[in-house]
Amino acid sequence: MTGKGKNPFKEMERSLLEVPPGLKKKVMKNIAMAKLVMDMASLFSTNYSSALENLFKTRK
Repeated sequence: MTGKGKNPFKEMERSLLEVPPGLKKKVMKNIAMAKLVMDMASLFSTNYSSALENLFKTRK
C-alpha cells in the first residue's frame, strides 16, 4: 500500500491561505445583507398566510 502514513486532510490544511482583509470584509458584508433579506422575506411571507386565513374565515 502506497501512502499508508500520509493523511490527506493534513495536506488540505497546509494548502489553506489567509484571505486578504478587504475581501473577507466584503464577503461578510454580503452574507449579512443576504441574511437580512432572507429574514425580511420570511417575516412577510409567514404573516401573509395568517392574514389571508383570517380574511377568508367565515364568522358564525
